[in-house]
Amino acid sequence: MIKTALSVRAEISNKALVRSFSYINGKWCAAESGETISVTDPATGAYLGEVASLSAAESTCAVDAAQQAFAKWSGLLPQERSVILRRWFDLLIAHKEDLAHIMVLEQGKPLSEARGEIRYAASFIEFYAEEAKRPNIEGVTSHLHGAEVEVWLEPVGVAALITPWNFPCAMLTRKAAAAMAVGCTIVAHPSGETPFSALALAELAERAGIPAGVFNVVTGRAATIVEPWTRDTRVRALSFTGSTRIGQLLYRQSADTVKKLVMELGGHAPVIVFKDADLRKAVVETIKAKFATTGQDCLGANRIFIERSIYAEFCDRFTEATRALTIGIGMDDCDIGPLMNEKALQKQEEHVSDALSKGAKLACGGKRHALGPLFYEPAVLVDVPDDALILHDETFGPVAALLPFDTEEEVVARANDTEYGLVAYLHSTDPRCIYRVSRALEFGMVAVNRTQVTGAPIPFGGTKQSGLGREGARLGMEEFTEIKYVCRDWA
Repeated sequence: MIKTALSVRAEISNKALVRSFSYINGKWCAAESGETISVTDPATGAYLGEVASLSAAESTCAVDAAQQAFAKWSGLLPQERSVILRRWFDLLIAHKEDLAHIMVLEQGKPLSEARGEIRYAASFIEFYAEEAKRPNIEGVTSHLHGAEVEVWLEPVGVAALITPWNFPCAMLTRKAAAAMAVGCTIVAHPSGETPFSALALAELAERAGIPAGVFNVVTGRAATIVEPWTRDTRVRALSFTGSTRIGQLLYRQSADTVKKLVMELGGHAPVIVFKDADLRKAVVETIKAKFATTGQDCLGANRIFIERSIYAEFCDRFTEATRALTIGIGMDDCDIGPLMNEKALQKQEEHVSDALSKGAKLACGGKRHALGPLFYEPAVLVDVPDDALILHDETFGPVAALLPFDTEEEVVARANDTEYGLVAYLHSTDPRCIYRVSRALEFGMVAVNRTQVTGAPIPFGGTKQSGLGREGARLGMEEFTEIKYVCRDWA
């Protein structure tokens, strides 16, 4: 019998949202072996509960269920799928507080951020519930006498979704709602560090009336669960959010079955602050870009370039704002929560130590916090040299690297000097500079004088080794379709 700690349920008003079994073909399934994975609270180290750790054979059973459900689900009228997805959205909104509490307990992020993520996650379901009803047949002017020409978008089939621990709800709904809207069926694998959020979404999907086999959530060890999906010809699309290294592995494993791939991988975001920028706003927005989700965000600012004439003042203001950030347990709704695991914390220490050894100065923070073993004081490094590890490796934590620049051409070249290309942040009040630099930056997204740019209606994704394809917007739905061209005579 899998145990779920009472400490988790005590925080939740609707206790049935806390699930410990995988959800396959409309049933809650334990592993036949009885194996489980333990989940702990990163803030306190407290045991939260266990989830089933399924085998490769059981993982394949989820594909069996999705394949069997595909014909009926894809055969529904788009309006019928829309109604079901809308019910799922309504249930997320109705249970948003419980979902946020589950997320805080297993992921550690501050409560206000968790609440924001639930709204964000729900927005994708709402958006794709509407997009499901849009026409997907395009008339094309015929190039042949007497022929009618059409282009159809058809669901690709079974889609495998692999989601990370830093946004355990939103990364699942962004993928699943898009795929399900066009008629695909789903096998999903959530991170073993944050499985309860995904299982709560499955519970609500069942209540919404999503048919058995359409939405399957399989818990267990990633290699065991996912590798059979990469080899299975019935899995026609694979969508992954995570590190570039794992993305490359999945790319290779999926090659033999020639799957459609959607990958949102690592980031190494630059912030560029020009001397004409609104300095107060630039500091406020850069604090958000660096320290949201305790810096554990692929959109997190890793390299902060400031024009030399305002460099000293920016460093002072940014350091003061960083010192003012509160550190605590997520339920206390602090600014900075724990890191996810010891490996993540050690990376912060490594980056700080390396930068200091090469001549950078520590303006504040940069050490473990007494609150617990996974808490780290937000750090500001100034005068960071170009050969410092932090300027070449994604930090994924609360360490900010500040350095000056002299010319526009120089800073653009330095910002682009990375294998990543997810997002870049730019602060200026000169429209000509904004245009030139936005065009010159080799990133899939550019945020100008603000931090928040993501949302259901926009195409999220990067260039270079930051990924393939786009999520969100209509483009995100089309990633789960195949194009069929029909050329027709009526004779």
